[in-house]
Amino acid sequence: MKVSEHQEFDVTVTVVAPVGSRVAIDGGGIGFIDQAMHPSWWDESVAPPQVGDRLHVVVLDPDREPPRLSALQRDMDIARRLRGPGAADQAKRN
Repeated sequence: MKVSEHQEFDVTVTVVAPVGSRVAIDGGGIGFIDQAMHPSWWDESVAPPQVGDRLHVVVLDPDREPPRLSALQRDMDIARRLRGPGAADQAKRN
């Protein structure tokens, strides 16, 4: 599956490593969430990712292999502003 910058997806964590998590993107494809792009890096009350966790993410860099994703709300908010009006409603439908 080809992903685009600022696109949002639901994913499932498939592998957890010290540097981040590999995820399966709903609809096909894989991605990578750097440890600093998961809420647990910034908030100790959030559990670190575990295999099987479901997350909502946004694409930060579609040109890397695998694409780099973020599960941080602030990155989703930025992506929605960049995509324009109606982006939050569209993300809910994905």
